[in-house]
Amino acid sequence: MTAPIVIVGAGLAGLRTAEELRRAGYEGGLVLVGDEDRPPYDRPPLSKQFVRGEVEDTALRPPEFFTEKQIELRLGVAAAGVDTAHRRLLLADGTELEYAHLVIATGLRPRRLTGLPELDGIHVLRSHDDAAGLRAAVGSARSALVIGAGFIGCEVAASFRAEGLDVILVEPQAAPLAGVLGAQVGERVAEMHRAKGVDVRCGLGVALLHADENGAVRGAELSDGSEVAADLVVFGVGSRPEVEWLAESGIELAPAGSGGGVLADEHGRTSAAGVWVAGDVAAWRNATGAHRRMEHWTSAGEQARVVALHILAELVPGSEVPAVPAQVPYFWSDQYELKLQALGRPSPADDLHVEPGNGHAFIAYYSRDGILTAVVGAGMAGKVMKARGKIAAGARVADVLAPA
Repeated sequence: MTAPIVIVGAGLAGLRTAEELRRAGYEGGLVLVGDEDRPPYDRPPLSKQFVRGEVEDTALRPPEFFTEKQIELRLGVAAAGVDTAHRRLLLADGTELEYAHLVIATGLRPRRLTGLPELDGIHVLRSHDDAAGLRAAVGSARSALVIGAGFIGCEVAASFRAEGLDVILVEPQAAPLAGVLGAQVGERVAEMHRAKGVDVRCGLGVALLHADENGAVRGAELSDGSEVAADLVVFGVGSRPEVEWLAESGIELAPAGSGGGVLADEHGRTSAAGVWVAGDVAAWRNATGAHRRMEHWTSAGEQARVVALHILAELVPGSEVPAVPAQVPYFWSDQYELKLQALGRPSPADDLHVEPGNGHAFIAYYSRDGILTAVVGAGMAGKVMKARGKIAAGARVADVLAPA
């Protein structure tokens, strides 16, 4: 019997890869391995609708889907290693799976601040279990400290305010999302949160966490010496690629200082024969020759399709790979009544032109050497999405900004 295609990581990228393989006509064995007991689910609602109790089920597909598509689920068991010479996946329960091709889609693991005590009331948010624990805690909490004003931190802060909590949002950089969108746009995000009653404090970290007599968090001392009360703390200080299990595999990894992840070519092919990578953990080579990870929902599906088509091309010698149009990266973040959207690859180092809208709405045009590189907007969905073609075409920003 021919060995199956095995996908490690039962998240969005893993599921999409399995779907694309079936859609493209692959009829062989297909195994989806996940370290959680839960079948593939959608993560974006966890920090928003789920933690607020507005939705219960975030499953990406119903149970019968996997039976109909003949996708074997191996859940509740983590990958422990890969024997690339013999094409075997080693699992944490001691079992092994032979594979014809292996797709790595293990995603990210949330970071925690080192040197701080483990106390009741401290949370991170990545998995469904994390979100369920946080949702339960919100019901009895009065005040929350959110450490880190990236996308997760900002979304959680907005959800907490919607539930009536007093919220302090602490960010070491000059403004929320400054590392991704730049300080000018980040300050607009800060203004939106302050208008909703969030105490936003930038340029600060957490020096100490305080506990009550029962070992539960009750507050913190910030790096400027100020004291804040909180009976709920959330770390939103970023994530790191889930690659520890690959340490002895020989598969080439990106240095942690460059963002880490599994190195791959522009089609997701790693340094090991028959091993591919997609999703948040993937550091694909881009048009400039550099390797970069894309931690976006839409990128996971786009990469999955490319990987699936190239796997099939190797399984059927002589077959041609259909052309996959180049995609403009897209991501979004729902905060309060506004949807923050981004097209392209914004950088804090880019030149920036910001046009305000009504209230806290705005649209920002990013450019480099006069060429439009990205557009970011809040509450201006139509204008943002119209820029997709201009970014793809490498339009001059002066032409984009010129009056119609």
